Amino acid sequence: MTLSYAQSLDGSIAQRRGQPLALSGPESLALSHRLRAMHDAILVGIGTILADNPQLNVRLAEGEDPVVIILDSRLRFPLNAAATREPERLRLFCTALADAQAQQGLEQSGVQVERQAANQSERVDLKTMLARLHEWGITSLMVEGGGQVMGSFLKENLVDRVAITISPMYVGGYKALDGNIEFGGRLPRLRDLEFEKHGEDLVLWGDLA
Repeated sequence: MTLSYAQSLDGSIAQRRGQPLALSGPESLALSHRLRAMHDAILVGIGTILADNPQLNVRLAEGEDPVVIILDSRLRFPLNAAATREPERLRLFCTALADAQAQQGLEQSGVQVERQAANQSERVDLKTMLARLHEWGITSLMVEGGGQVMGSFLKENLVDRVAITISPMYVGGYKALDGNIEFGGRLPRLRDLEFEKHGEDLVLWGDLA
């Protein structure tokens, strides 16, 4: 389980929530695509889809495109999203609160939708979702955002490794992690740190202690 994202020097991933901001340079972006190719699947929340409309493929590196997992509790996923160009790679996880008509439209477009019971926050339960991925034979997952999703994975102690791209700019905007990420009375901490320079960006690697 790898958590990967790009941030500014002050820890921002956007100027405002829901507003896209390109932070990674071409060299570090290519590295992120190589990292995608090393995982069975990549995961983002619906907020990332609505804000950035990413393709979520491996186009800047060699390797196969991973399965795309979208956490979308209420099925707000637009049928014209860039990720729907290959619907056979898409898996959407929603809760019982999601609109049944929206699910029908997505499934008719070839997208697989998994409806699950909501957790206490009325969101997709991460451990239940991961158990389902395991049933599908997915053994490595790369989590790419957004802030609430990444914070939830850390808070539930579900991350093994982190790859953070640090862009040499100040933004003063929406921070990378949204909400309390304390787990069992402790804050997540990295060990075995490594640093690499890719273009103008600094990439930090580490394992969760």
